[in-house]
Amino acid sequence: MTCINRKKQGGIVLRADRHRKKHHKKRRWFVRLLLLFGLIAVYSYFQFQAGLEGSQEETGESKIDYTFHGNRDENGYTNILILGSDARGEENSRADTIMIASYNPDKGTYKLASIMRDTYISIPGHGNNKINSAFASGGPELVRKTIKENFDIDLQYYAIIDFQGFVRLIDTAFPQGVEIEVEKSMSKNIGVTLEPGIQALDGEHLLGYVRFRQDAVGDFGRVERQQKVVKELGKQLASVQTIPKLPKLIGVVIPYINTNMDTGDILYMARGFLSEEGRSINTLRIPVENSYQNQRISGAGAVLAIDLEENKRALNEFLAN
Repeated sequence: MTCINRKKQGGIVLRADRHRKKHHKKRRWFVRLLLLFGLIAVYSYFQFQAGLEGSQEETGESKIDYTFHGNRDENGYTNILILGSDARGEENSRADTIMIASYNPDKGTYKLASIMRDTYISIPGHGNNKINSAFASGGPELVRKTIKENFDIDLQYYAIIDFQGFVRLIDTAFPQGVEIEVEKSMSKNIGVTLEPGIQALDGEHLLGYVRFRQDAVGDFGRVERQQKVVKELGKQLASVQTIPKLPKLIGVVIPYINTNMDTGDILYMARGFLSEEGRSINTLRIPVENSYQNQRISGAGAVLAIDLEENKRALNEFLAN
């Protein structure tokens, strides 16, 4: 009996030793993971601050505090109103670029709809005019109201991007330039000269490429180039494994963006996009083909008179599907 009891006791001791070893092993792994996350957090913080300080030295101006009563899309999408401007802080400038960026966290889809700035629609409280005049009359909030009233799209956030921020972002992310095919000679009113062919463009030249509209297709060509560059940037950012660079890139561009989004939200969406190589961005242009007429209206100049119902349906279907 004594021998049996000793064997039982020995077995219990061995099992207890194994349990303690497993417990210690799990604790070591847990500590290592904590250290790893801590190092990542510290690295991200210092990278973000490095990018932020460099850009803040260049901007040196306070941002306009806009009111924005954005609402989350009823289908759970995150819709962001993106406005491009080179107004240098002037409050009453017109928006040069108007886009809706839509992110579906459940499906992991990213979409971009461009609304042409000469689109002639009803501006709440201001009558009919070009949509880009809404920004000058009431900031991003009036643009939000205009899009909601005309297209029935809810916008949760806004981001006003200074074009110099685009230049800084490109030069930081792509020191060797962004490879793009320039389809024709371009120089008028863009501050640079571009020749046809595939070439690596720095930030200043790439900005000139997406802003050029002094040809037969005018603003239609400009919107097409903007969407082309957004898609290409998405591919090239993912292909060079940009996730480690994200904190610095966001720090670089934040001073050039006036937005109601938290830095953490921006980082989350950007990381989600770049985490899957080859992830695509679907695009749409408003007005869609065969849904508008070129007209000249007193007080507004050359406008795009659109079939509102057709474009409303196209935009809603694009964002929902």
